[in-house]
Amino acid sequence: MWNPFRSWSWADSVSEIDAQRALLLKQAPIPCLWLFGKTGSGKTSIIHHLTGAADAEIGSGFRPQTRQSRMYDFPEDELPLVKFLDTRGLGEAAYDPAEDIARFDSTAHLLIVTVRATDQAAAAVIEPLRAIRKQNPSRPVLLVITCLHDAYPGQQHPRPDPFSEEPRPRPVALPETLSRCLDAHYERFDGLFDRAVPIDLTKPTDGFEEAEFGGERLKRAILDQLPAAYRQTLLQMDHVRGELRDRHGRRSSRIILAHSVIAASAAAVPIPWVDIPVVMATQSHLLHRLAVHHHQTLDSKTLLKMSGVLGGRIALRMGVRELLKFIPWVGMAANAAAAFAFTYGSGEAASWYFREAKAGHVPTAEQLRTVFQEQLQVGARLWRTSQETTDL
Repeated sequence: MWNPFRSWSWADSVSEIDAQRALLLKQAPIPCLWLFGKTGSGKTSIIHHLTGAADAEIGSGFRPQTRQSRMYDFPEDELPLVKFLDTRGLGEAAYDPAEDIARFDSTAHLLIVTVRATDQAAAAVIEPLRAIRKQNPSRPVLLVITCLHDAYPGQQHPRPDPFSEEPRPRPVALPETLSRCLDAHYERFDGLFDRAVPIDLTKPTDGFEEAEFGGERLKRAILDQLPAAYRQTLLQMDHVRGELRDRHGRRSSRIILAHSVIAASAAAVPIPWVDIPVVMATQSHLLHRLAVHHHQTLDSKTLLKMSGVLGGRIALRMGVRELLKFIPWVGMAANAAAAFAFTYGSGEAASWYFREAKAGHVPTAEQLRTVFQEQLQVGARLWRTSQETTDL
């Protein structure tokens, strides 16, 4: 019988963390959203709405990828839960999409094209979009029409929200200017998108009663268009988004939460055994990340102690789904919940161990086992609470 723990045992050296990371980034279901639009068309607002990250954090988190593209990883670049690729400079200079197509065509799962409602000069976006769409016609494209209030200045957004989730939502009862703008965009982008989503994401200080008008429709559209595995990661991330934001000051907690979400996403894939290697590799990578974070060395004695308490028996149980007895759910939801709780509990127990060791108090295996069992239940409660909050 195949032993997943033996196949994905913890590495013998911290130097292998880069190899572990490369493996996870290749195999874990991490969605990449390609944002394509002019500067000021609302791309950063979309990232902020989806992640809850602060504007300053988003701004400083972008890294150059090509001459006109940048990547932002949330919540961190070591093991992101979602990647945002931003194409810059459209409309400011001639843009040749060939370089970005060659670099990102196989990794971008969804193209989000942003255009302001009243912007009628869209040729700089349409022409390169045509080339990108031709290269990969099967990749879904969302046309996100932003800044709707430009078409009805001084007024509040229409209430209740009149927009449906049809491919080309066009309510009858709209301000005349906005109706004309929508029709014009639908015509000029005809054949280049699968679904249009009109939104208006503003700041609370801008004076609108609904600051994130259409935001939930955008989330649903993204989830509808993504492949199932990648869709699951966004759903799991949304469950603990508040925790990721609130624990920003404690980096180890963000590391643990990010790994727990990836493990849960992999475990939710309804294909027998596919999830086990990714879940085990995620937990292996997490252990090494925490050791580096706490400036600790993983010698053979420590590895043996941790693998015996956090890995061996529990990991093998997970391979045959016996770990599910810890949490009273069934099916894919149970798999995800168990993977989240186990990874969270393992991470918190390992982090506690490293903190104690750094202070000169090396815990015993029994002490480590006690902390792990406590944190396993904390992880289960966190998952359950996050799910309940999301469902409200």
